[in-house]
Amino acid sequence: MSLRINDIAPDFTAETTAGEISFHDWVGDGYAVLFSHPKDFTPVCTTELGYMAGLAKDFAKRNTKILGISVDPVENHNKWKGDIENLSGHKVDYPMIGDPDLKVAKLYDMLPADVGDSSEGRTAADNATVRSVFVVGPDKRIKLTLTYPMTTGRNFDEILRALDSIQLTAKHRVATPAQWRQGDDVIITPAITDDEAKDTFGDYPQPLPYLRVTKQPA
Repeated sequence: MSLRINDIAPDFTAETTAGEISFHDWVGDGYAVLFSHPKDFTPVCTTELGYMAGLAKDFAKRNTKILGISVDPVENHNKWKGDIENLSGHKVDYPMIGDPDLKVAKLYDMLPADVGDSSEGRTAADNATVRSVFVVGPDKRIKLTLTYPMTTGRNFDEILRALDSIQLTAKHRVATPAQWRQGDDVIITPAITDDEAKDTFGDYPQPLPYLRVTKQPA
């Protein structure tokens, strides 16, 4: 069964480059980004994990932890870290799950269910579906999912932007329009009556009968 937004993120225990973790306990009362890559020591993945390492402080400012995963064993992750740092200039301090038995990958539908029970002999080409992202909230529910093709590196700035929207709209009764970034105007949700909107946001532009705009709440 595929995982959808608002589903409880499946819990698991796994070995990582930072030791064993229990996922829900590790997430704690903040947010988490679980992102997978096809294979260690491959070109696109090396650029991705390096860029993500460079954003680690930005995610931390948003009370968000980062957790990588692939079907490679932990010892391979540790060997690969040097290449990532040499290429990107950023040290990989976030944990990476080693999932050679494919348990977490299957749990999160990162691989087809019939791929077998081992990563032995698999290549990046065998793992074409494994470039996924899950944003998980403090309630352990899935807030965002993304899956990219193997040949397309992800835009992690977009994930950071989406996280800003997720956190803002969890706190305030607003939605964010296309191309929104921090500080831009937002949309008042249709669930709020006009009277409630005026009480909450004051006077606001209304370019369409169903579109009410306001400044981003603090």
